[in-house]
Amino acid sequence: MDSRRNSRRNAVFRRYYTYDPLPSKSTKPRRVARRLFWGTVLIGFPLGILGLSWLITLPDVRLLVRTNPTSTALMEAREVQAKEQARAIGRHWVWVPLSRISPHLRHAVVAAEDASFFTHEGFDWEGIRDAARYNLEAGEMKRGGSTITQQLAKNLYLSSERSLLRKAREALITRSLERHLTKKRILELYLNVAEWGKGIYGAEAAARHHFGKPSQDLTADEAAWLAAMLPSPRRYDPLRKTTFLTRRHERILKWVNRPATTSIPIVDE
Repeated sequence: MDSRRNSRRNAVFRRYYTYDPLPSKSTKPRRVARRLFWGTVLIGFPLGILGLSWLITLPDVRLLVRTNPTSTALMEAREVQAKEQARAIGRHWVWVPLSRISPHLRHAVVAAEDASFFTHEGFDWEGIRDAARYNLEAGEMKRGGSTITQQLAKNLYLSSERSLLRKAREALITRSLERHLTKKRILELYLNVAEWGKGIYGAEAAARHHFGKPSQDLTADEAAWLAAMLPSPRRYDPLRKTTFLTRRHERILKWVNRPATTSIPIVDE
């Protein structure tokens, strides 16, 4: 009996006991998280610095509340182009207050370029949607859907290149213009810096160049001709009445003469 008990005890002591630790948790998710973190830091930080510096360099449009610009990005770009092509180009530009610009021209430009100017906050979303649909159907960029405020931002500060960065910058400047300036001031600025032919800027120079009179004396018919030029002012001339220009002039004149146009504010100083 003792021998049997001893044999069982020896068998127990002869058994090999091993300790198998629990499998360690996978480190793969942690490696992935670390890579994502450092990737975000290495890429996001420089982009953040670039974006911050980009915002800092945006123009201070508050200066335009009481100060008229002495030049614009568009004027300077036209002069650079002229020098590169070895041709002379003048700058015919006379600044006038809004009260000395014909109400007919104010009506015609707003009706032709941005009918909802007095109600939107810088962007005509319906116009942008319609322009995008038209461009999609046409298979190329033919319409932009830009408001008067957007065109002013581009004329004053931006190049004519087509890129997402430039459009983003345009959008920020547009919001700033709408935030700090009245609609009256935005329209006054636009009518004074818009291009109306080669080297012709602003309503006063346009009226004198094309019709030989000050802008405040423009008739509804003459104002409609000037407004009709705006999409391509260096291409069209009211003295050379092309089919396209004539049709556009007729449409604008109808808009201006409709009773509904009396709802468009006529702002004076």
